[in-house]
Amino acid sequence: MYQEPNRYRKVNREELDYIKEGGGLTEVSESAGRITWADFVQLLKYRKLVGLYIGQFAVASTLFFFLTWFPTYLAEAKHMAFLKVGFAASIPYIAAFFGVLFGGFWSDGMMKRGVSVNVARKTPVILGLLLTGTIVLANFTDSSPAVLTILSIASFAQGMSNISWTMLSEVAPSETIGLAGGVFNFFANMAGIITPLIIGFIVSATGSYNGAILFVGAVAFIGAFSYIFIVGKVERITLR
Repeated sequence: MYQEPNRYRKVNREELDYIKEGGGLTEVSESAGRITWADFVQLLKYRKLVGLYIGQFAVASTLFFFLTWFPTYLAEAKHMAFLKVGFAASIPYIAAFFGVLFGGFWSDGMMKRGVSVNVARKTPVILGLLLTGTIVLANFTDSSPAVLTILSIASFAQGMSNISWTMLSEVAPSETIGLAGGVFNFFANMAGIITPLIIGFIVSATGSYNGAILFVGAVAFIGAFSYIFIVGKVERITLR
C-alpha cells in the first residue's frame, strides 16, 4: 500500500538555537494562550510600538485617500472629465503595485548585503513616507498629466512604505506578537475611518481640496518623523 512520505522531521538543537538567535519562537509557555486586557494596555506603553502605530496610521492615511476621495478629487478639483477619471484613477494603483514590490526587494536586498535590520527595514518606509509627502505639489498645478504624475509618485512611495509590518515582526514582544499585530492593524483601520472624514470636513469648510492634500502630506511627514525619532532602533522588546 502506498504511503505518503513524511514531510516533517524533528528539528535538532543547533537549528533551534539558530532560530532563537534570530528572534524566532521555539516553544510556548503554558500561559501564552491567556491574553488579557493588561496585555493590550502594556502594548501601548512601549515607545517603539507607539511609534510603529503612529507610522502605520500615516502609511494607511494616503492609501485611504486614494481608495475614497481620489476619483472625486480628479473630477472636482482638477476638472477631469468623468469618462477619463476611471482610467486615470487606476494609474496610481499600478504605481503602488510596483512600489510595494520595490520596497520589499530593496529591504531584503540590503539584508542580504549585510546591512543591519534597523537600516534595511526602516529606510524604504521612511523614504517612502517622505516621498509620499510630495503629494502637496498637486496643489500647484492644474495640468492633468502633471497631477497624475505627482499622485503616481506619491502612490508608488506609499506602496514602498507598506512594508512597515516587517518592523512589527522584528520589534513586537514574542509573547504577544499576535496581539501586537492586531493593535497595529487597528491603527491602520482607524486611518480608514478618520482620514476620509477629515478630508470631507476640510472640503466642506473651505470649498477646496488644497487643505485636504496638505493634510495627507502632513500626516505622511509625521509618520516619517515617528519612524525616525520615536521607533528608534529596530530590536525585539522584552516584556518586563
